[in-house]
Amino acid sequence: MHPMGFRNALCASLLVVASVTAVAAQRPKSKTAAASISTNILLRIIRAEDQRRWDDNLKSLLTDKDPKVRKRAALAAGRIGDERAVPALIELLKGDPDNDVRQMAAFGIGEIESPAGAESLIKIIGTLARPSGRAPEVNGPVRARAVEALGKIAAALPESDKERKAAYGAAILEALRFEAGRRSRPDTLTILLGLTAVLRAKPEGAGPVVVPFLGYADPRIIADALNTMARLRLKDNNDEVRALLRHSDPIVRANAARVVGAAEDKGAFEALLDRALHDNDLRVRVSAIRALGSLQDERAAQPLFDRGGTLVSSYQATKTRKLVHPSEVNELLEIATAIGRLLQGTNNKEAFAWLRKLHKATDASAPEVELAFARTNPTGYLLDSTMSLVVAEQPHDPGPNEVPAVTWRQQASIAQGLAETANSKDENDKRVGALIISPFVRCRLRINSPGKKEKALCFRLQTLAVSDYLRAYAAFKPIDLAEVLRQQFSESDVIIRATTAELLGELPPDKANERALIAALPLALRDKDLNDAALAILDALGKQKSAAANEAIKTGLDSSDHLIRRKAVALLKANGAGDFSSRIGYVQTRNTEADYRRAIGRIGKKVTAMVVTSKGSFVIEFLPEEAPLTVDNFVMLARRGYFNGQTVPRVVPNFVIQTGDPRGDQNGGPGYSIRCEINEVPYDRAAVGMALSGKDTGGSQWFVTHSPQPHLDGGYTVFGRVVSGMDVVDRIARGDTIRRVIVNER
Repeated sequence: MHPMGFRNALCASLLVVASVTAVAAQRPKSKTAAASISTNILLRIIRAEDQRRWDDNLKSLLTDKDPKVRKRAALAAGRIGDERAVPALIELLKGDPDNDVRQMAAFGIGEIESPAGAESLIKIIGTLARPSGRAPEVNGPVRARAVEALGKIAAALPESDKERKAAYGAAILEALRFEAGRRSRPDTLTILLGLTAVLRAKPEGAGPVVVPFLGYADPRIIADALNTMARLRLKDNNDEVRALLRHSDPIVRANAARVVGAAEDKGAFEALLDRALHDNDLRVRVSAIRALGSLQDERAAQPLFDRGGTLVSSYQATKTRKLVHPSEVNELLEIATAIGRLLQGTNNKEAFAWLRKLHKATDASAPEVELAFARTNPTGYLLDSTMSLVVAEQPHDPGPNEVPAVTWRQQASIAQGLAETANSKDENDKRVGALIISPFVRCRLRINSPGKKEKALCFRLQTLAVSDYLRAYAAFKPIDLAEVLRQQFSESDVIIRATTAELLGELPPDKANERALIAALPLALRDKDLNDAALAILDALGKQKSAAANEAIKTGLDSSDHLIRRKAVALLKANGAGDFSSRIGYVQTRNTEADYRRAIGRIGKKVTAMVVTSKGSFVIEFLPEEAPLTVDNFVMLARRGYFNGQTVPRVVPNFVIQTGDPRGDQNGGPGYSIRCEINEVPYDRAAVGMALSGKDTGGSQWFVTHSPQPHLDGGYTVFGRVVSGMDVVDRIARGDTIRRVIVNER
C-alpha cells in the first residue's frame, strides 16, 4: 500500500537542509473550524463519516444556522462520497451566504467525483471570465475549489466519455487563461489548483495555457506549472524550461529537469548533466539523473560512472563505521537506474564492473541495481549474481527448519533482476533465464520433484519473496504458468494468494482458472487481517466474464468488509450482472463513542510525536482538526509500540519516505482499515500522509514528502507535518529503522 498508486538523500555533508516551507508561496492551510462546533454535533458528523453513511441526519446539518457546522457537514458529505449528497451540495454552492461554506461545497462535490455536479461548477467558473476583462467581484477560494473539483470529476470519467471530458477540460483551461490575463492581480490559489486540475483532466491544447505561468515571479507557481508539464509530457517552450534549470529555487530546478526528461529534450543534455553532477540539492540531482536516463544519450554514462564511483567509495567507508544504510545509497540507486536505461543491452564492460561492485556493496538487496545489472548485461547477470546467491545458499533440497543464508529482500531483488532478463533481445538469455527461474520456483513450491540438475539450483525461498518469484516466472510465459499459479491458492500467506489471483487475471479467461478462483474465494473472504487476496480474486473473477464467475462475485456482497462489498458491486455493474448498490451499506466500524470523543478531544490542542530512527529524530505535529480519526489511529498504534523496530521499506528521493508496515514489503497493516479523511491541507514539503492502495484502505503505513506533491492533494489524507528534523528525513534510506515513536499530548 503506497501513495499514487500507487505501484516510485545522499551524503550528509552534501545535503542542503531545506526549511519545512520550501517555496515562497504556499497554499493556504485551510481550517474546518471544528474547534468551535459542539462535541455532540461533531460526534454526529464524525460517526457518519466513519460509517460512510449519508442520511437525513447529516443532510439536516447542511442547513444549520451556524456556517461552521454547514461547512464541516459539507466536508463530511464529500468524504462519504454518496452521489445522493450532490444536489444538497449544489444548493450550498449556489446560494449559501458564507463563502467558506460555498468553497467547501465545491470541494465536497469534487470528492464525490460525480458528473451530476459538473454543470454547477462550470457555471461558477464561467461567471468569472467576463468579456469586459474587468476583475470579477467573486470570492477567490470558491472559484479555486470549483476548478479543482472539476479536475477530479474529469479524471474519474471513463475514457469513452470523451465529450464531457473535453468540456470539463476546456472550462479548466479557460479559468487559467483568465488568470494569465490579469498578471497584476493573480489569484494564486486558483492558479495552483487549476494547474493540478489540468494534469488530472489532461485536456487537449494544455501546453500554450500552462507555459505562461513559467514566467511568473512566484517560484511555487513556476514549480507547479512545470509539474503539470512533466506529468503531461508537454514539449512546449523548451528554451524557457532549460533556462529554469538554473533557477534559484531547488524545486523549480528539479521540476525543470523532470520536464526536460519527459519531453526527451536532447538539446538540454549539457545543462542537465551539469545539474546531475554539481547541484547542491539532492532533489535536483536525482531529477536530473532520471532525466538523463530518459534522454538515453550514452555520453552521460562515463560522468555518471565517475560520480557513482565516488559515492560507492563513500558508501562503503560509511558502512564500515556500522551505519548499515548510508544515505549515499539513495543517489547511487538513481545512477544505477539511469545506467540501466542508457546502456540497455549493450554488454558494456565498464557498466558490468560498476554494477557488479554496487551489487556486492548493497548485498544484492536493491532491486534497482539488480534491474540495471540485468538490463545492461543479461548474460553476465545470469552467470554472476544469480549463481553467487545459489552458492551462498549451499544448494540442496532444503529442509523445513533450515535457516536461509540470505534475506528475503535479497531473494526478492534477484527475482526482479531475473524477470528483467525476459525482456532481453537475445533469445539465449531468455532461455537461460527461464531455466534458472524454473527450479527456483519449483523447489519452493515442490512442483514435479525437480531432477538432479535442477536441484543444483535449489535454495530455500522465503515467504515474502515468493510473490516476486511468481511474477518472474510469469515474465517468461511458461506453458505451465496457470497450473503453477493455481497451486498457490493453498498458501496461508494472503499476499501470495493475492499475487496469484492478479497473475491469473492477466491471462485470457479460462474455465480451469475460473474454477480455481471460485474455490479460493471463500477462504479469502475469511481472511482476518488483510483483504488483499479477496479483492484480487474478485478482480480476476470479474475478468472471466461468465455467469458462474458473477455468481461467485455475488458472495462478496455478504462480506462484513465494506471494501469487498463495494468491489463486488462495481464488478457486477461493469459486467452487466445487475446494480446491487443498495448492498454496499454502511461500514461496520471498529470505533466506539469513546474513540470518537477521544479523537475530538485533541482538536485545538498541540499533539506531537518524536520519531526516533537509526539516522536521528524528527518531530511530527499532528492535525487533529483536519483528520481526527487518522491522528487517533496513529497515536494509539504508537503508544502500544507498534512502529518500534520497523524498517523503512520505501524511499523515493524528491518524493517520499514511507514506513509503518510490519511485514516490511509494503503490503502489511494493523489488521483493519481506516476511512480516508481527505482535507484541504496541501502536500507541501514535510507533509505527513496516510498511504493507500485505494479509497479507505489506510491502516498503519504513512509517508513524509520531500517536496511539494500537488497531484496527491485531495486524494490522500494529510494528518500531520514534520516541524523539525527534516534533515533527518532527507538522510533516511530504505532499510533504516524506526526505533520508537514517542507521543506528546499537551
